[in-house]
Amino acid sequence: MSEDSLRLVTVERTATGRFTATNARGGTIVFGTADGTEFTPVELLLAAIGGCTAADVDVATSRHTEPAAFTVAVSGHKVGDEGGNRMTDLAVAFSVTFPDGPSGDRARAILPRAVAVSHDRLCTVSRTIEAGTPIAVSVEDD
Repeated sequence: MSEDSLRLVTVERTATGRFTATNARGGTIVFGTADGTEFTPVELLLAAIGGCTAADVDVATSRHTEPAAFTVAVSGHKVGDEGGNRMTDLAVAFSVTFPDGPSGDRARAILPRAVAVSHDRLCTVSRTIEAGTPIAVSVEDD
């Protein structure tokens, strides 16, 4: 694999149940497992699914016109069973409206295909989840 394909995020514990993720460009996001308004890791997973496919669809549709409204709702059920904790019944629902006129008509016409192509081919996050990519875990010595 090439160096260009590598993506890296580091996660640092900042307090009990509170963490900061930092990407290679210096961006940060605070999240946690304790009570509060921060996103939980599961909510970040849902946001990653929605954000990835929203970005794909936005590129395809905004070539024609800016949407009047653009919302993606991502849901799922967190369950625990003999196999451990996981998410089931993941669903992504787009609610997009475009202005009246020829450019809005073109954007509306390609919206279903843009959503399908994102799901079937483009969205790295949902494609990775659906493929069931293994995760290597290790403990490094200090």
